Amino acid sequence: KLYAEIANGRLSMMAIIGMFFQDGLTGSAWGDWALYTASPLRAFENERGVQVPVGFWDPAGFTADGDATNFARRRQTELKHGRISMLATMGYITPEITGKLPGFLSPSAGLKFADIPNGLGAISKVPAAGWAQIAAYMAFCEVSQDQSPGTAAAAGDFGFKVLTSSDPAEKEKKLCAEIANGRLSMMAIIGMFFQDGLTGSAWGDWALYTASPLR
Repeated sequence: KLYAEIANGRLSMMAIIGMFFQDGLTGSAWGDWALYTASPLRAFENERGVQVPVGFWDPAGFTADGDATNFARRRQTELKHGRISMLATMGYITPEITGKLPGFLSPSAGLKFADIPNGLGAISKVPAAGWAQIAAYMAFCEVSQDQSPGTAAAAGDFGFKVLTSSDPAEKEKKLCAEIANGRLSMMAIIGMFFQDGLTGSAWGDWALYTASPLR
């Protein structure tokens, strides 16, 4: 019961601040956000990626100016980062479950895939030429297509049709799921980096982090 009191107190501190905020903006203690017509977020509340229960969520206020051009640019960036993070998250998890590829990563250096540790430990093991190839491919992806405003690439369509459907509703559902999964993956990969950095392992055991002052 005493633990529950602490947990409920933390929740209530967040809740009452939210209620004050809602009351102040809508003019009602049990305010209807539809009444908050002054919000610049109205311009984007029907955009893809607006999902329950939070609706259009922009705690940092990036869209407070209501600028549609800036919103489109940030959405393009969000899509890129989300896609990269989904791949990175799978890159962290898959070798832990399935093992590594056979053969050599660098035959000239005698470096096998099996010699590369998972996670952050791989950074110091991959040869400089390997990092150069990665950087070159990233640059190619960025400059090989016109990404100026109004183009398909500016909307996140780079011609790689993985998520598509002949049914417009189904296609929209998949594209919304892509944004949601990308957001989750951005949080996930940062958590994995943090865990790896503190425990020393990609699939780290927090019991090994004996230096934690939280002990």
